[in-house]
Amino acid sequence: MTDLTLQEKAALVVGAGFWDTVGNQRVGIPSIVVTDGPHGLRKQNAGGEFSLGDSVPSTCFPPAAGLASSWNPALVERVGVALGDESGVEGVGVLLGPGINIKRSPLCGRNFEYFSEDPLLSGELGAAWVRGVQSRGVGASVKHFAANNQETNRMTVSAEVDERTLREIYLPAFERIVTREHPWTVMCSYNRINGVAAAENHWLLTEVLRDEWGFDGLVMSDWGAVDDMLPALRAGLDLEMPGPQADTTHGIVAAVRSGALSEAVLDAAVGRIRALVAKATAPRSADSFSVAAHHALAREAATESMVLLRNEGDLLPLDTAQAVGVIGEFARTPRFQGAGSSQVKPTRLDSALDALAALAPVEFAPGYVIGAHADPELVAEAVAVAERSATVLLFVGLPAADESEGFDRTHLDLPSAQLDLIEAVAAANPRTVVILSNGGVVSLEPWHDSVPVIIEGWLLGQAGGAAVADVVFGTVAPSGHLAESIPFLLEHTPSYLNFPGENDVVRYGEGIFVGYRYYETIRIPVRYPFGHGLTYTSFDYSNLEVARDGARASVTVTNTGSRAGRHVVQLYVSAPKGPVAVPRRELRAFEKVTLERGASVRLTFELDDRAYSHWDVRASAWLVSGGDYEIEVGRSASDIVLTRTVHRRGPKPAKLTLDSRVSEFLAHPVTGPIMSRAAGRTSDGAASLLDMVASMPMRRLMRFPGVGESLSRIGVLMAIANNPAIRGMASWLRRR
Repeated sequence: MTDLTLQEKAALVVGAGFWDTVGNQRVGIPSIVVTDGPHGLRKQNAGGEFSLGDSVPSTCFPPAAGLASSWNPALVERVGVALGDESGVEGVGVLLGPGINIKRSPLCGRNFEYFSEDPLLSGELGAAWVRGVQSRGVGASVKHFAANNQETNRMTVSAEVDERTLREIYLPAFERIVTREHPWTVMCSYNRINGVAAAENHWLLTEVLRDEWGFDGLVMSDWGAVDDMLPALRAGLDLEMPGPQADTTHGIVAAVRSGALSEAVLDAAVGRIRALVAKATAPRSADSFSVAAHHALAREAATESMVLLRNEGDLLPLDTAQAVGVIGEFARTPRFQGAGSSQVKPTRLDSALDALAALAPVEFAPGYVIGAHADPELVAEAVAVAERSATVLLFVGLPAADESEGFDRTHLDLPSAQLDLIEAVAAANPRTVVILSNGGVVSLEPWHDSVPVIIEGWLLGQAGGAAVADVVFGTVAPSGHLAESIPFLLEHTPSYLNFPGENDVVRYGEGIFVGYRYYETIRIPVRYPFGHGLTYTSFDYSNLEVARDGARASVTVTNTGSRAGRHVVQLYVSAPKGPVAVPRRELRAFEKVTLERGASVRLTFELDDRAYSHWDVRASAWLVSGGDYEIEVGRSASDIVLTRTVHRRGPKPAKLTLDSRVSEFLAHPVTGPIMSRAAGRTSDGAASLLDMVASMPMRRLMRFPGVGESLSRIGVLMAIANNPAIRGMASWLRRR
């Protein structure tokens, strides 16, 4: 770094403005533009003050809540390619996305921007997004690292999370993307983690991200996440955004001169900034894009994002010849994206009302005013339309004001005016199809059983209206599956008693039991489980085979219905009871298949050791417990069709010491049988005594008088157990 002065180095680690980095013409370092995503380019028009609404037109794809329901990494990658092209044409160096934080609670206001409650699904889809964007010469910024699972007090709250929970739930999606796709940047979150701000968290940014995962890119702050850049630099942060921050620059210079900050730390950050700039200013893969082609891709993505939750009597798909009543203002004024920093100005916008009317005779009634109280006249008009329609398409959902970045929801209910409308319309016409527009899960109570069809539409992007018409009339069969559970009650959710915390602290008291891991383990029924999704055909599974070592599983899937369709095959692993609590099952692989009527395909899933592992806090490593694991293939986390058992060998027994518990001696293959025999563990009384002292360290048990002569040989037993060379003596001792 000898070509830069200390002042110039300090200037580079802070942004030049809201959306650009500092350049240095003297040594040929250009400035680059970074800007918001992730479901569309939100590049603010040049020369203006900060604004959420003043941005260049770009394609608005379905936000992550919808796109995740596609369970289709190939589709997500194509969306990423399109985003990369649009970013490149606008001269953007880094697109800020994807958001891969886990949906710990359905109340999180930013859930529309996150993929799933499951880290494998989040990681696979996030990796596909990064792969697509970066293939076009534009960098990704994987966010928000880490444990940013709520908006309440997000700038200051401390997420109190044990390490096993971090490793198994909140970090794996980041790990998968970092190690496989090498994102150009990672964005740290606002919150503290176990009391330490993410921007100043050396364990997170250096020990885990760089040392363990091998990340060699740049770590930037979320906008306004830095309190003091000096400890942030030491922790592993490279770039503070936004800028300029004169106090930061002056403070860095003074700290280096005084010896409070090593210049080598600053040089490392500057080196990573220069590497990022070099990649971001290299020739791009595209200098133009087709607005029409990207809109068509947005429409395709929207059709795969919709989840057909319920279709009693196979009411859908509809015949275009029948009269359709379209009710609900959202049909005419679509809610197609979330609110906050990801707001996109679409290149065009399809309404469902227009798309439906182009295909069938339609009569419309608004039914409600978005965000207003119930209007009896609007309800009466809607009921009249329902009564004279063959089928009703009823559009309801959450207003933008109900969910946004910056705050969390307090309940799961639809607006009361819409609940009244559903009740009235369903009573007037039993052929009512409810189509939801919402970024986060909404309650389907108490109206669920009063309607035969429910489509979870999430937020579908700019082409969502046309996509709804495609699905309703059967031009495209629905193929979405839930990426998060829909509970009966908010009180049933695992984080209910610990969300959003108090006194600037939120305890992740549910541990690893997030989403379906909780519901399936304690057998609490949900309205619709993780992975659920219907279509217009049917699929059967057969011939599940699992390799003896568990490294591979294969299953045949057959389309047994009357038309072509897509389906998500899900593979779960159920671990045996062992040294730690484990979920009833965990998603370990999945694949979306497209099959013609009557066609079959043989799928093979590769399963590595991580598919069978838990994080061992004592060893600070992944550990496979010995025992029988169930390999389960099914249609959802609650609908398991085929199961096979595989035995996995556990780790070698730990060395025994006098501080080992009696239970560890009893569980050891060498000492266990000898001790049981010596203690006469054949009667109920002896068994109870051993069970009673099982948690006692051996050292303490030996201090009790009358333990017995057999236990006086414990030193010999330990030597045999801990030394494989003399372990053969154990058989001799067993015979005595």
